Amino acid sequence: MSKAQREMITSILTDVDDMTIATVRENGFPQATTVSFVNDGLTIYFGTSPNSQKARNIARDGRVSLTVDRRYEDWNEIKSISAAGHATIVTGSKEKEIIGQLIYAKFPQVDELIIDEKAEVAFVRVDLIIISLLDYSKGFGHNELVEA
Repeated sequence: MSKAQREMITSILTDVDDMTIATVRENGFPQATTVSFVNDGLTIYFGTSPNSQKARNIARDGRVSLTVDRRYEDWNEIKSISAAGHATIVTGSKEKEIIGQLIYAKFPQVDELIIDEKAEVAFVRVDLIIISLLDYSKGFGHNELVEA
C-alpha cells in the first residue's frame, strides 16, 4: 500500500461516522448491519450489545466485510472503501480505554445519551486485511485493491 493510498483510506475512515459491516451467520448467510465506528489508523472499532446477532456471529466466526462511503453529490465524487478483515471482541482494559477516548473525540454527543446502568457494551476491533479503495474522481468505477 502506498503512502497516498493509506492516507486516503485513513481520511475516509476518519471523516465518516457510519459503516455497513457484514458478519457470517451460523447458517453461512451474511448479515449486514449499519454501525457507527471510530478508527485508529486502519484499525476500526465499534460497540454493540454482547447479545446482538453480530456479536454472536463474530464470536463464532471473525471474518467480516465492510463498506465505508463518503457523502457525495455527484458520482464523480465517490470515494469509499470496501474491505475484508478479521473482527474480535476486545477484552483488554487498556484497549477499551483507548476506544472510549476515540469515541468521545468523534462522538461528543455520547455524553447526552441516557444509558441503562445495567446495559453492557461489547467493543469490537476490526483488523483490515484487504481493501478496495474506490475513487471515481480518477474515472468511473476506478478502484485500487490493496493489502492492509
